[in-house]
Amino acid sequence: MSSNGGGRVHTHEHPPLSGPRNRPFRIRRERNLPLKVCLLSYRGNPTSGGQGVYIRRISRALSDLGHSVDVLSGPPYPHLDPDITLHKLPGLDLYNPDALFRKPSLKELKSPVNTMEWFSAMSGGFPEPLAFSLRALTFMHRNGHRYDVIHDNQCLAYGLLGIQSMMPTVATIHHPITKDRDISIRAASTLSKKINIRRWYHFLAMQKRVSRRISNLITVSEASRADISKDFAIDNKRFHVVANGINTEIFHPVPGVKRPENRLIVTNSADTPLKGLRFLMMAMAELRRTRAVNLTVIGKPKSGGVIERLVGELGLTDAVSFTGRIDEREFARYYADSTVAVVPSLYEGFGLPAGEAMACGVPVVSTTGGALPEVVGDAGVLVPPGDAQALAKAITDLLGSPEMRQDLGRAGYERVIKNFTWLRCAELTAEVYGKAIDTHAR
Repeated sequence: MSSNGGGRVHTHEHPPLSGPRNRPFRIRRERNLPLKVCLLSYRGNPTSGGQGVYIRRISRALSDLGHSVDVLSGPPYPHLDPDITLHKLPGLDLYNPDALFRKPSLKELKSPVNTMEWFSAMSGGFPEPLAFSLRALTFMHRNGHRYDVIHDNQCLAYGLLGIQSMMPTVATIHHPITKDRDISIRAASTLSKKINIRRWYHFLAMQKRVSRRISNLITVSEASRADISKDFAIDNKRFHVVANGINTEIFHPVPGVKRPENRLIVTNSADTPLKGLRFLMMAMAELRRTRAVNLTVIGKPKSGGVIERLVGELGLTDAVSFTGRIDEREFARYYADSTVAVVPSLYEGFGLPAGEAMACGVPVVSTTGGALPEVVGDAGVLVPPGDAQALAKAITDLLGSPEMRQDLGRAGYERVIKNFTWLRCAELTAEVYGKAIDTHAR
């Protein structure tokens, strides 16, 4: 079967849970030996957000260190490098925008996991993580002997506990999704919408229970560690903080390009309230009163959604342009054609958009939401989240100071090169694998 975006691909159907439960798994205790690693991602396409970026980059970096890496994913599938093996676990893919909440066939509903997934989704829940974890557990019963360690990417569903009982297991929690839920509820305009949001986020109760029982947890920032510890009731000493990396082969300064004036860029077009894009639109309306400033949004807003409506209501149609989906190799050029990058998020567990802009040498105006101050440091201008006036003032000040922009652009680039590489991320992650192997051997 051909790959979707690269990688050697194997497709696995999902038979009922069965297979040997006490198979002896090979454990490599010598820390310096290359490990056989299986990364789990219940969805991994780059358009799914940071999950797809993380899986692609950490698999590449671990492989570059000499480890053997497979990826096990549900749809939409990640785009991997050609030498990384992708094992596809087909599911119902109910959130595919081309076939949203499609009706499964009778053959598909013969699977108990599929039936559970379908009825849960139809009742307003989000069953993808649980369904994927059960399929992954079946896969590991049959194939787990191939691996030294399993690394879950924020699925945190019940099947993972079965996997951990058999073999060394690590889980990454990028940020507490309780933040997404709470901000979405506050932004909801009606009681019925608030109730529906609570119902959709019901999977969080499962994630909390499962994460409390995973022996080795990774998170990507000190802010995430503190917030997850509080919201999930987990001792913060159980977390290993491993910062994400920035791919400097894609995100880098473009030599010989003179930056234009009064052109902003933001790489988040989501209507998700957490991303704070509406506050940037409000700031743009304020800026346009005194400056002919333009904003390029990498991505495409939801048709008829909050952002699209807001652009019209604020009279920004001629000032805001959306690129739609772009090839990753185009990012550096878009950043090179920008004066200032803006990160308006209300919360980020790490803050890849800030790091990517800094890697391109673009001065950054960012909120202090979540881990963004850890990423930006003193190499950007920080403002409170959800404050359009503060955002507009910071942007105005930076647009009016070419010298400050130059200093911040240089400082941001140097900060990324020093602190945020995928090689360093992989090295620290492999150290956690060693601890997981030791824990399981006891």
